[in-house]
Amino acid sequence: MTAYSAKRLPKQTGTAGWNAILPPQRELPRLAQDQTADVTIIGGGFAGLSAARRLHQLDPGLKVVVLEAGRFAEGSAGRNSGFMIDLPHDLASDNYASDGLEADRATIGLNRQAISFARQVAEECDLPLEVFDPCGKINAAATPAGDRHNADYAAHLTRLGEPFELYDAHQMQALTGSPHYTSGLFAPGTVMMQPAAYVRALSAHLEGQIGVYENSGVTGFRKQGGAWEVETKKAKVSTGRIVLANNGHIESFGFYQRRLMHICLYASLTEPLTAEQIATLGGQPRWSVTPADPMGTSVRRISGSCGDRILIRTCSSFHPSMQSSDSHLSRAGKVHGQKFQERFPNLPDVRMEHRWAGMLCLSRNGSAAFGEVEQGVFAACCQNGLGIARGTLQGMGAAELMVQGRSDIADHFLAQPIPPRLPPEPFASVGANTYLRWKGWRSGAE
Repeated sequence: MTAYSAKRLPKQTGTAGWNAILPPQRELPRLAQDQTADVTIIGGGFAGLSAARRLHQLDPGLKVVVLEAGRFAEGSAGRNSGFMIDLPHDLASDNYASDGLEADRATIGLNRQAISFARQVAEECDLPLEVFDPCGKINAAATPAGDRHNADYAAHLTRLGEPFELYDAHQMQALTGSPHYTSGLFAPGTVMMQPAAYVRALSAHLEGQIGVYENSGVTGFRKQGGAWEVETKKAKVSTGRIVLANNGHIESFGFYQRRLMHICLYASLTEPLTAEQIATLGGQPRWSVTPADPMGTSVRRISGSCGDRILIRTCSSFHPSMQSSDSHLSRAGKVHGQKFQERFPNLPDVRMEHRWAGMLCLSRNGSAAFGEVEQGVFAACCQNGLGIARGTLQGMGAAELMVQGRSDIADHFLAQPIPPRLPPEPFASVGANTYLRWKGWRSGAE
C-alpha cells in the first residue's frame, strides 16, 4: 500500500494583517463527513483555488474538493505583499532581470495569462479597485547603486520592447510623500491586490460550485484500490486524483526532500493614518514600490474601506521547519520601524498595528515543483517568491495537465529541471541565513 503522512501542518507567526483589517470573515465549512470526489486539492491559496476554478471551467461535471488547513486568507496567500507582477522578477539577480530575452518574453506571456485569469475572478466577484487594482508598480531606488539597477533594468525592458517610465527624485516624492527615493522605474502591467480579500472572495465564490473546506488540514493520503484516500482529523475523502497545492509543505508529505528552501519574509502594517498625518505626508493615496535591489524594502500605501495605511515588507530568514518564531518577528519589526522612519521622517508617531511572517518556497535553480509526482498525484508548488502570479499559473497548469494532458502553462513548468538538492544541515541553514543577512546588509537604504 502506498501511503504518505504529513510530518507537520502549517503554523503561522503573527496576525495576517491583510485579513485582520477586513470585516469579520464568513466561516466556511469544515470537512466533517466522509466524501467522494474526482479531484481533491490540498491547499487553499492562489495555486489551490486557481486549480479548482480552472478544473471547473474545463469540466463542470468534475466533483472537486478543496481542503485548507486553516482559515482561508490566514495562510501564506493572505500574507503576501500583494504584487501580481507581469515582468521578469528574478529575486536572485541584482535588478530582477534574467539572462535570456526569449525566456523573459515567455515568462511575461505566461504571467499575463495569470493576470487575465485573476481579472476574470475580480469581475465575477465584483471586486473593487482597493482589492484588485491594475495600476502598475515602481522599482524605487534610494542610492547610486539602486539608480544603476534601475538604469540596467530599463535597458533590459527596452530590449524586451516593454513600456516603462523613469521618475526622478522630485516625481518620487510627489508620488510617495517621501524624500527617501532618488529615482523610480514605473512599469504599468502589475496588478496590486489586497491578497486576503481576493482569497476570501474566490473561496466563497467557488463554494457554490465545488466542495470548499477550511480548518481541514490533511494529515495524510494513501492508495486504496484504484483510488486515493485523503485523511483529515475529522473525515476522509475518497478521490481519483490529488493536487498538492501547498507550496513548501509538499515536502511535509515526503516529496522533493532536501530540494526546497523555506524562506520567511516579514511585514508590518500601520494603524490607519489620521487626517492630520495624511495631510503631513502628502503624495498619492495609493501606490506601491518594490526596491531596486531585490533584497531591499517593499512599501505600499493603501486607502479605502480599511483606512489609509502603509505596509513595510523586508527582512528574511531560512527555516527548514517551515515555521518562523515570535523572536524572529520581533527583530524584523524593529527593522521595519527603522525603515519606516527613514522613509517617512515627518510621521514619527505612526504605530504599526499588525506584524506577521509569511513563508515562501524557493529552489536553488528557480524551478517549480510541478507535475505528476505519483500516479494520480499532481504537484503545483515551489513558487520561488512570486506567489500570486506563479501560484495562479501553477494551479491553472495542474488543472490543464490533469484534464487536457498538456497545455502551454503545464509544458513550461514540466520543461524545467528538477530542483537540485540542498547541502546537509546545519550547513544549509548557516549558509542560507548568512547569505540572506549579507544580501540584506548590502541592500542598505534600498
